Amino acid sequence: MAISSHNLPTVGITIGDAAGIGPEITLKAISDDGVRTVCRCVLIGDAEYLRGLASKLNVTLNDTEIVDLNNLPLEFNIGVDAAVTGKASAEYIVKAVELWREGKIDAICTAPISKKAIALGGYNYPGHTEFIAELTDTTDFRMSFFADKLRVVLLSTHLPLIKAIERVKTTALVDLIGFADREIRKLLGRDITIAVAGLNPHASEGGMFGSEERDEIIPAIEQCKAAGINVSGPYSPDTIFGRCAGGEFDAVVALYHDQATIAVKSLAFGSGVNVTLGLPLIRTSVDHGTAYDIAGKGVADESSLIAAIKLAADLANQSRKPPSI
Repeated sequence: MAISSHNLPTVGITIGDAAGIGPEITLKAISDDGVRTVCRCVLIGDAEYLRGLASKLNVTLNDTEIVDLNNLPLEFNIGVDAAVTGKASAEYIVKAVELWREGKIDAICTAPISKKAIALGGYNYPGHTEFIAELTDTTDFRMSFFADKLRVVLLSTHLPLIKAIERVKTTALVDLIGFADREIRKLLGRDITIAVAGLNPHASEGGMFGSEERDEIIPAIEQCKAAGINVSGPYSPDTIFGRCAGGEFDAVVALYHDQATIAVKSLAFGSGVNVTLGLPLIRTSVDHGTAYDIAGKGVADESSLIAAIKLAADLANQSRKPPSI
């Protein structure tokens, strides 16, 4: 493990697409006292560009290590998708995984990239998750969001709602609940409790508002209970996320993308963190995009990246502890 002299975990931070707010929020985040007390940060990007931007933002880099790929031109357009910045942002991800394999960093935290820009740069992936999964030879991985006590795992991600509903099947839910139990227990180092959100209003209220709970969701929960997983539900989706945030459960299984993200962003806007479950490494990210509309203006909010770095450090610490018995 890449432990500093103060026994802090080392988090490698990719600066994201330089045409967006990634480099700005990265520099602001590593200046945060709360970040500096929980981990050692290693920036992965273009050193000359980062030093110039740090000067403009009045950010002091001090002894922050920069792994320099020297892959940005002296001038490029801010706020637009381009092959040069897309290719560079993809190369930062590749380098981060290399550093993890070499034991030089304990976790990866990623600033936002543009799917279109990395495609223009020759990397055809829907996003970070699939890219890192391929780099680590991972076939079973899922999107989740962590926001303090609220942890949400998604059954489906970027699908039209009608197709997402078609995915609500017993077999898929049994697989996801088992996956969530295994991966979150691994990250937290202890046994967990899982709640499953219903699909329909009030979780169908006994079949009054739909049949999915009775036909697909409850059978999945019962199968997982029989396998020894501490899972319950389905619960009314308009209350279960708040109950989890209050500490009643350790995680919620959400049945489609917006069911999860509306809850997370409403209950924990600015502090929600995207965590990829199933990877052999710890990877966290912000819960927003490149924000081209405000890029280069110095007004980007770094709070989500701060939360993502702190969570990466915390999970790296947890992973060093033996699992509870």
